[in-house]
Amino acid sequence: MDKLQKLPKTTGVYLFYEKDKNPIYIGKAKNIKERVRNHHDFFMPKVKRIKYIETSSEIEALILEASLIKKHQPKYNVAWKDGKNYFYVALRSAQGKLKIPYIYVTHQFKNYKIKNSKIRYIGPFVEGTALKKTLRFLRRVFPYYTGATHPKTKCTWCHLDLCPGVEPNLLNYRKNIKKLILILQGKRSRVLSSMKNEMKQLSKERKFEEAGKLRDRIYNLQQVMAHINVISEEKHIIKNYAIASFMMTFNRIEAYDVSNIQGQFATGSMVVFSNGQPNKSEYKKFKIKIKNKPNDIAMLKEVLQRRFAHPEWTKPDAILIDGGKAQLNITIKNSPKNVKIFSIAKGRQELFSDNWAKPIPLKNLPQETHNLIKRLDDEAHRFAINYHKKLRKTSLLP
Repeated sequence: MDKLQKLPKTTGVYLFYEKDKNPIYIGKAKNIKERVRNHHDFFMPKVKRIKYIETSSEIEALILEASLIKKHQPKYNVAWKDGKNYFYVALRSAQGKLKIPYIYVTHQFKNYKIKNSKIRYIGPFVEGTALKKTLRFLRRVFPYYTGATHPKTKCTWCHLDLCPGVEPNLLNYRKNIKKLILILQGKRSRVLSSMKNEMKQLSKERKFEEAGKLRDRIYNLQQVMAHINVISEEKHIIKNYAIASFMMTFNRIEAYDVSNIQGQFATGSMVVFSNGQPNKSEYKKFKIKIKNKPNDIAMLKEVLQRRFAHPEWTKPDAILIDGGKAQLNITIKNSPKNVKIFSIAKGRQELFSDNWAKPIPLKNLPQETHNLIKRLDDEAHRFAINYHKKLRKTSLLP
């Protein structure tokens, strides 16, 4: 169980090691800690070490998982998933009338041969549904053909801007396919850098319309890679992306938590994240002065009042509180103006804010925002619990 305690509750890939040399199993997860816990009965007796790699989205986790499975060939991945059942993205150099590449998904890797064709495989991917969903998102940025022929008029995919059309610019199309393949190989940074350089060059050549279109594609790619769980209603997508960008422009976020047992040994914690990272030199702990009153709202109020009695401490841009609407309201009343207030209700997994009519489910947030909120909340809880335990231990000493 000690192995599990240090694992994060964020998206990424985990690797199980029986010995120190090669992993015996590799998997991806939206919540690494929870997913590894599900493997406990079968794997844990064998596992000596767990390694994990956090990612900013489920798309990146999917791609990284495929890359690592291909590299290490873990024995339990092979035992549980026979090679023919893995999924691959196939890039075929088409023959016949339409002499351009096209893309499709297959799991017939070794036996799938077509006369006079050249096929390149990217994978293996474990989950076909997740892979197809990812390709649908990426197709918005890099439209591609899925067959060797195309009608003489616009197809359904053309009207959705997911197909290159009847008479594509073959040079640009091949460039886009190359970028798509690089993305699926985990080389997102390389693709974004290339696209940004292209945009700068177009601007220098005063091709502003083309540069603007490329700028929009860069933005769309960044959004896709950060947020696989795109909600179908566009108004929610816009709102959630606004939350993501709004939270990431904050320089200083403070998160608070209260820990006690029926009012005894009550403590409060304040943790600080600067530019998205823990700033432990700024952490503060509070020994609650209210006695024998198991009232979390009153305790939170005391912590906030004591914190903001220190004008010499740097003012936060935003505050995150553990709790629902009651905790949100008490924080608003006891915090300076122009500080953005959020509260996280873990029971219903919802995020409240001071100027939203309704809370937003955490699962609907872009992955980067979700991860940041979870890290803040977990860190505040950890810091409060540690101080609470210390006070209890001290009280038991003779």
